[in-house]
Amino acid sequence: MLAALQLITLLQGIFLLSVLFMKRKTYKQPALWLLFGTILAILFFVIGDDENNLFTQEIDWFFFDASLFITFLFLFVRYYVSGRTSFLTADILFFVPNMLYFANEVYEAMFGATEILAIEIMELCIELTFLVYLILTIRTLFLSRKQRWMLFFVIPLSLLMSASMLNEVLGWFELPEIVLFNDANFNTLTLVTVAILFYFITMKLIVAPTQVLLKNETEKYQSSGLNKNLIETYKQRIVDYMEEEQGFTDSKLSLTLLSQRLEIPKQYISEILNVHLRTNFQDFINKYRIDAFVDCLKSNRYDHYALMGIASEVGFNSKSSFYASFKKHKGLTPTEYKKKMLLVE
Repeated sequence: MLAALQLITLLQGIFLLSVLFMKRKTYKQPALWLLFGTILAILFFVIGDDENNLFTQEIDWFFFDASLFITFLFLFVRYYVSGRTSFLTADILFFVPNMLYFANEVYEAMFGATEILAIEIMELCIELTFLVYLILTIRTLFLSRKQRWMLFFVIPLSLLMSASMLNEVLGWFELPEIVLFNDANFNTLTLVTVAILFYFITMKLIVAPTQVLLKNETEKYQSSGLNKNLIETYKQRIVDYMEEEQGFTDSKLSLTLLSQRLEIPKQYISEILNVHLRTNFQDFINKYRIDAFVDCLKSNRYDHYALMGIASEVGFNSKSSFYASFKKHKGLTPTEYKKKMLLVE
């Protein structure tokens, strides 16, 4: 029965990968490729799970464990919710626990060090990282109100992983394990969970594809009528308004207001930002505000200003949006950035 479920999941996964690859230009990247990686990692797990190998028996393919698709899933949700159109190189660091887990498993396989407590504790700490990824994924889904249907799968995976880790700790003290969540049952239940997840993704890609991936903005504007000369002219006017007239300092600036001031149709501004400048209106404006904020920090004129006072000067009217935007663009909070800047000086 389980082998049949694995085979169905494998066929569904291959179908999903084929659909995503054929329509790769339709959807926003890098969320597309992170979902692609998630599905591929799940297929590896389905084929080569240690306890339930699909095509071979009694072969320890430990590099096909569940942790890889957890990392991909975590990043996919982050990028889908944020709508980012480029992958941050720093996010590769999220795969460090996977590499450590792999190295740990190689060490155990080569030297037979499965009973050394220090090794087991290190492995548990690495597994705890993946549990944190799942918890952060749940938090992101709850707060964003996007992709909430995935909670039906992420929450069970979190509970399964928690129970499996609890069994490991019980094993250290030679206490009875929770039989339902021992290694074999954990992997079986995980396989069942991801099989159902595949079914839902397949259905949603057919019925409501935008609930799985965001459409690429280029598709939206294909028949807009903007020619190359107009694009360059409008782009320059938008940039000049920001850089020369400091338009971003107006806290009430909106797409509609910008359209009125520059006498450029709203949809053209939106297309230029999304397609030709690879950003959206809010990120575009906030980038100028943040750069201006950093310049103010370096000026003695603003020494007596509070951080939010400077933020107001450059166009922010909300502390929460200021902090969120600053962290998104700089990777640090304004306070952390100021302290780092003072240390450099």
